[in-house]
Amino acid sequence: MDPQSEGRRELDSVVINVELTLASIIQGVALFFLTDNARAVFTLRHWASFPYVAAGLCVIFIFWSRSIIHTLTLIRWPMEFGHNFFYIGCALGEAILFSRLDDPLAWFQLSATYAAVVWLLFIYDMRLIHARVAEARNDADRALYARANADQLRNIYLLVPLLFFINLACALAIWTWPDLFITRGGHVWLISIQLVSFIAYLTYIGRHFGKIAQLLLQSRQAN
Repeated sequence: MDPQSEGRRELDSVVINVELTLASIIQGVALFFLTDNARAVFTLRHWASFPYVAAGLCVIFIFWSRSIIHTLTLIRWPMEFGHNFFYIGCALGEAILFSRLDDPLAWFQLSATYAAVVWLLFIYDMRLIHARVAEARNDADRALYARANADQLRNIYLLVPLLFFINLACALAIWTWPDLFITRGGHVWLISIQLVSFIAYLTYIGRHFGKIAQLLLQSRQAN
């Protein structure tokens, strides 16, 4: 066995473990802030805020599942610090977002800002895909990275922009017609739209992983 290849595999394993640990820890921190703010909402029985708690939980589900798929598919040695800094910044954004469960306007404003940061993260991570494509040594690797590239572009050009503009439109609607969406409780319809969009995106993530799971196995076996 080539000592250099073996050393590279060991470093790849270390980096993957670091990524998985970081993703789990920062989402655990985000969950703490969501739980802490949700407890206050439940105590005061602000029923209209309950969908916001569910939406917050979906945000955590989405980020964690995407980061796990990303790590298993693309992360290799050397460690990409910029990518990890984006992760930490997103965790900060989630913590701030979860502090606004009872403020619909601020919730959608922060949701749009968070979506914009995630959008930038997807764009930034294209460099990782290009690096993996350049390193591909067999058909299994090429098929896996082609699928990852297609998913990344779909997120950059369609899915994440759609989430961004949905949140921006909701924020503008509340700001323009506060009597309808705040005083008369119409914001519940807006958070319901957001929640449905999050559930739809989670469904997409599940289907995407189902498509690449076998490719991941074939790629590991080929290497």
